[in-house]
Amino acid sequence: MSRKDFVKRTVVLPALYASLEKIGEFVNLASREAGFNESDCYKVQLAVDEACSNIIEHAYGGEAAEEDITCTCKVTADNLVVELYDHGQAFDPTEIPVPDVKAALHARATGGLGLYFMRQLMDEVSFNFTPGSAGKNGVKSKQGNHLILIKHKGALS
Repeated sequence: MSRKDFVKRTVVLPALYASLEKIGEFVNLASREAGFNESDCYKVQLAVDEACSNIIEHAYGGEAAEEDITCTCKVTADNLVVELYDHGQAFDPTEIPVPDVKAALHARATGGLGLYFMRQLMDEVSFNFTPGSAGKNGVKSKQGNHLILIKHKGALS
């Protein structure tokens, strides 16, 4: 893929569970454009669905039609990069304990597997948080979470 074949698309949708289907379709199209097989397309879509569900539930505290989720997909020669942006509560992945997936089901805590699943399904997962700040002319910028999910082409699934 040459530089001119680099593809980048963005969709912005309200932070509603009803938006998950559209985001899933958007990510699935990008996965196909990247040349992934059905299994890897599903893995990417599942990881993004989990991430967006967590944004709605945890960053925004539930559905928030007045808020949004921005999803950008970049197809490069080597990767599919999915970037998710929100303006909800700050998220620090280091505060999430690693789940004991070998424990008996009745001994496990409810929830807490989302980040684990994302890391299992994707090749790279990283987070950034930008605090809001007073900008020029008193215009305040919004705080924001930035999640980056990367699937490498040719990586073993």
